[in-house]
Amino acid sequence: MSNSFGHLFRLTSFGESHGRAVGGVLDGCPAGVELDMVSIQQELNRRRPGQSALTTSRDEPDEVEFLSGIFEGKTTGTPIAFCVWNAKQRSTDYDSMKDLFRPSHADFTYFSKYGIRDNRGGGRSSVRESIARVVAGAIAKQLLNELGISITAYTSQVGPIKADKPYQSYDFSTIEQNPVRCADPEAAIQMAELITRVKAKGDTVGGVITCVVKGTPVGLGQPVFNKLHAALGSAMLSINAVKGFEYGSGFDVDAFGSEMNDSFYNENGTIRTRTNHSGGIQGGISNGEDIYFRVAFKPVATLLMDQQTVDKQGNDIHFKARGRHDPCVMPRAVPIVEAMTALVLLDMHLLNQSGKR
Repeated sequence: MSNSFGHLFRLTSFGESHGRAVGGVLDGCPAGVELDMVSIQQELNRRRPGQSALTTSRDEPDEVEFLSGIFEGKTTGTPIAFCVWNAKQRSTDYDSMKDLFRPSHADFTYFSKYGIRDNRGGGRSSVRESIARVVAGAIAKQLLNELGISITAYTSQVGPIKADKPYQSYDFSTIEQNPVRCADPEAAIQMAELITRVKAKGDTVGGVITCVVKGTPVGLGQPVFNKLHAALGSAMLSINAVKGFEYGSGFDVDAFGSEMNDSFYNENGTIRTRTNHSGGIQGGISNGEDIYFRVAFKPVATLLMDQQTVDKQGNDIHFKARGRHDPCVMPRAVPIVEAMTALVLLDMHLLNQSGKR
């Protein structure tokens, strides 16, 4: 069950970073949906490695192949199986590290839990697993677009450099015009320069991604234990390297209730809120305003510099990692955040529909 996500719109992913392929099985997709295959591949291209000098140099084509559930370009209502074949593995980079536990990786916990682990690039713990999320999320996005719901994420911080203006002040059409995928062009330049310097040292840097959802109807979310913000938080925290989740003005704890309450008003027959500190969610249910949240990513754990650790026998050991790795995950994580958001929202929509008579 830990390899599956969702209730009615349900994704099960499979594969390892250096195995033959990664992919997924998507169940619960309504029948008769005409899929834009070009758009799905474009989402994968946004996630793929080797797309700029700021990302890992592993140059995978990441072309998706659908195996079932689609006929003449339309969904059939049956499980949609798909895979992306790994073409540029270089597993020998990990031979020298197969008997040690890399700092802040899943090596120790996987080995302790299962008694065995795939040391080639981290196996299932690799961010390459997110390919399945992006494909499924791309399909979910297309269904959400038909409902008038749009999802946009962008890099809002890398290290100490922030794009911290209100999201409403940014032109989202500029996000894909820089390799960092930042909505602030000036901050994007500084972020790219920082990532370049960090990469040259063999070090890594973390950051924050902001996500904005527009067009959400009132009523998405299932109280009490499947609240919308809880589902979004769970989805985001399942992404590799994510350490924190905040929606609305969640961490503005220095403000008073009189400053944070979102008062209601009537706008031409529609109930709206004058402010949106709640981030579009109240009582765990969407209120019709923009949903916005922030996701914090730690620096990538693989450093191309000398480190200290222990091997399987507990012996102290010094090592230096090899391989092709991201100095910063933010540019490639933007489409992953969007994909997981889409999976949550579509699942919540279908749950709403199933509960209506």
